[in-house]
Amino acid sequence: MLVVPPLKKTEVIRLLNELMEESTAGDPMTTKKWSRKDTRSISEEMKDEGIKLCPNTVGNLLKDQGYSLRVNRKTIAETHHPDRNQQFEIIGEIRKQFEDEGQPILSTDAKKKEMVGNFKNQGKAWSKESEDVLMYDFRSEAVAMTSPYGLYEILLNRGTVVVGTSSDTSEFAVDCLDLWLNELGWNTYPNMKKLLLLCDSGGSDGYRPRLWKYKLYKLIAQRYGISVTVCHYPPGASKWNPIEHRLFSFITMEWASYPLRSLDLMLDYIRGTTTRTGLEVNAFLNLKTYVKGIKISDAQFEEISIKRNEILPDWNYTITPN
Repeated sequence: MLVVPPLKKTEVIRLLNELMEESTAGDPMTTKKWSRKDTRSISEEMKDEGIKLCPNTVGNLLKDQGYSLRVNRKTIAETHHPDRNQQFEIIGEIRKQFEDEGQPILSTDAKKKEMVGNFKNQGKAWSKESEDVLMYDFRSEAVAMTSPYGLYEILLNRGTVVVGTSSDTSEFAVDCLDLWLNELGWNTYPNMKKLLLLCDSGGSDGYRPRLWKYKLYKLIAQRYGISVTVCHYPPGASKWNPIEHRLFSFITMEWASYPLRSLDLMLDYIRGTTTRTGLEVNAFLNLKTYVKGIKISDAQFEEISIKRNEILPDWNYTITPN
């Protein structure tokens, strides 16, 4: 029961969401969300903020915000890395530093590939007539096989999705960041000196690909004179990346059951994605062809001006211009 009368419910929910921010995971295909915290510990943290809520009231408020009981975590295939919790703490600390300085924080990831054409799209929607689609999803019938790459601005609740029609490579991922900088980043953050990227541990922007770090250095740090700090979520923890449940899940619901018959239609659905919290989404098309398997030599890799954190250096590093 809420016992602090001066605060409105909206203010209580705002504080609750702030406490949950760094401990939240979500399904990119639905609105379901999970938390590493239980209602009792959240109740104690709220008490530290001057708000007395019993655990049951916390649970009810969490349900109103789209959270599910922990048992639903069985739908996530997770591998609990021994350094998992420590990395979450490091990410939280670095995020706080960038937020205090007003520097951009981007949660990035590649959405699942989508075939564009008259194919069935999962989901249900209210309509007078059902959509007639092809019986089989043959790739030869597709207009394009797309690789959507997303960048979600945590501080502004704004998403950018670049729809590529080639391979999802590290070069493509960095080009998406470059596009964001020129189309939105510099206008929004004219005094940008650095930026923070929150990425998964695998994929085109994972911690292993040398090409990812090399292109960040050449195309971003060197070209624009800004430092790029990268923090990777531990293996098996991709669902904790904010972009999954704060951008991708809503895009999936926006086009649920509607065939993505053309690239223009796909972009329109992405741009039309909104939420009650004011999510804004931009979409761009990238028709460039990307080659897989580009190797970065030892000599090229040594060019990179990279400073690794003393703790968990593989997952936390900063690339700076020379």
